[in-house]
This record gives sequence, C-alpha cells and structure tokens, in this order.
Amino acid sequence: MATIDEELAQLERDIRQLKIEYDMYFGGGRKRPPTEIEWRIDLIIRRYAERGGDLKFNQRFRFGNLSQTYAKYKDIFRKRLAQREEGKVQRHFGAAAKEIEAQRAKNPPAVTQTAESARMVMAAGSLKDHHPFSIICSEPEKEGEKVDKLYEAFLQAKLKTGEETSKLTRSGFNDFVCKKTKDLQIQKNCRDVEYVVEVVDGQVKLKALVKS
Repeated sequence: MATIDEELAQLERDIRQLKIEYDMYFGGGRKRPPTEIEWRIDLIIRRYAERGGDLKFNQRFRFGNLSQTYAKYKDIFRKRLAQREEGKVQRHFGAAAKEIEAQRAKNPPAVTQTAESARMVMAAGSLKDHHPFSIICSEPEKEGEKVDKLYEAFLQAKLKTGEETSKLTRSGFNDFVCKKTKDLQIQKNCRDVEYVVEVVDGQVKLKALVKS
C-alpha cells in the first residue's frame, strides 16, 4: 500500500500530466479530454480533504498547494471547454500561420495551400525554435521530477514536429529510462547518464550519453 508521501507525489505527477494531455486535446493531438486522469485526481483530493487530520504539517502544506494548482487548472480547462463547445476557440500558431494566411491572401482559392502543407509549414516554423533539452540521471527511479521533465520535453517536441504520440505513455517512458540507465551503467561502468531530446532532420531523437 502506498504511503501518504508516495500518493502526494503521484498526485503531483497526475496534475502535471493532466495539463499536458489537456493541451494536447485543445491543440488537436487527442480526440477526447483526459477524463480518466481527472477522475483519479478528484478521487485522491476528496479522500485527503476528508482525512486532513492524518496529514503532517508539511504534507498538509503540500496537499494544499496541489489542490490550489488543480483548482486553477480545472477553472482554465472548464472555460476553454465552454469556448470550444460554443465555437469560440481561437488557435494561435504564430509566425508560420501568419505566413500561410498571407499566401492565401495573395493566391486565388484554386491554388491555396492544403491542410497538410499548412501543417508542414507550421511544423517547420516550430523546429526553428526548438532547442535540445538534456538532463543527467543516475537513479531515475528516485528522480521522478527529472524524468517527468524529460518526458514532457520529448512529448512536446513530437507534437511540434507532428509525430505520432498516441502510444507514448508516462509509465512506459519511465520504465524505458530506468532500464536504459541501468543497462548503460552496467555496460559502460559509469554512474551518470545524460539524456538529450533534439530534432534531427525533422525527427525527434532521444539520445542516452554516458558521462565520465
């Protein structure tokens, strides 16, 4: 059975994941809102709201901060969902989208860009702004925050390049990082492994480099 600290750590990861998946939903990267994660978060928050006396001071403080963060996100998500249902959602794609609109204004309808070509132009614009992300791990099973940041950087890079993300899960990613780190530590007799997320020739790469 998980301890209170472990459940609060899971709650924090779930809230972070909820934000990522809602961003994917509003951006068109997934078809349905992440109601399963939201239901799980609601369940944990209700449980600890009812048994606050069981928490130590630092646990109550952490739980209070997480609850406030979640409430803030829920309010934002609720408003964006309402806008989506009313057809008021505005998408901002930056300079790439403006360039597409400028081309459409110059050309007659018969030669306007297709949705696919527009997506490619937008992805190319995103790649120009992409910078490699890196972290160093030695015990990823104890470095949850680092692995979470690496996962988020990997996911966001794939979304920007338009790559498939439906099969990418946080738990599967965590398992991969833990296994890869241990394998390299054994094979290369090292302690630290640097993970780098970068875009090479339009494709997202996750590199694992041994640190001496």
